[in-house]
Amino acid sequence: MIVEKIYTDNAYRNFNYLIACDETGEALAIDPLESQMCLDAAKDKGWEITQVLNTHHHRDHTGGNDAVIKATGARLLAHAGAKEQIADMDVGLGAGDVVKVGRSVELEVLDTPGHTMSHVCLLAHGESPALICGDTLFNAGAGHCRGGGHPEHLYHTFAEQLAKLPDETLIYPGHDYISNNLGFTLDREPDNATALALAEQLKDQDPHDAMVTTLGLEKQINTFFRLQSPTVIARLREAIPDFPDDPAPKDVFLGLRTLRNDW
Repeated sequence: MIVEKIYTDNAYRNFNYLIACDETGEALAIDPLESQMCLDAAKDKGWEITQVLNTHHHRDHTGGNDAVIKATGARLLAHAGAKEQIADMDVGLGAGDVVKVGRSVELEVLDTPGHTMSHVCLLAHGESPALICGDTLFNAGAGHCRGGGHPEHLYHTFAEQLAKLPDETLIYPGHDYISNNLGFTLDREPDNATALALAEQLKDQDPHDAMVTTLGLEKQINTFFRLQSPTVIARLREAIPDFPDDPAPKDVFLGLRTLRNDW
């Protein structure tokens, strides 16, 4: 499997993706907002875009659908529950479905509600597992839930699906938010040495050549995975007057998500 990560350099700091089969040159375009950039990248690589997939219905992920499909004749895939929000969907996806690209690529569909209630992530298995995660999981952060989602569902997605993936899973998010998200992690856990070192390392990072994290690293730097940290819990008690004395992981997650909304 070949992953072409395209930084769009727009106000939303989107990443668009092309997933290609190295045997046939067929490609899947994921959330191709900047349609011409995706078409040009495919042309430069000698690939044929045969499918477009939206992780969710927000316009900064679907806005390039029409142009890419008009240019290529690609089929459109998205969560089956988003059929009212995503026009002209050809294939409605559900948990456990497999998206095939050419002869060599198979991507398992994960139903990952939270940012929206009809959101999918794509999981590539194998020696180098990879997760294309849209706006569910960001580098060092988690998606907000203000555009049709729900934070309790996002917690369950993190706890019951994402946290159980192999630590070596490569993480491909929908936006370049890592520097700001590391700032939030350090605001909540200032003694997190790994996050502090990475924030310093990435101060001058070019998002066109952005670091690809692993789930194992995310568990060290992403406060939404660090629900047992004594520092995180103590600082939540300081910030939220009625925070429980003995919080469950869900309490910590929801408290963090609330604080992040206004941070």
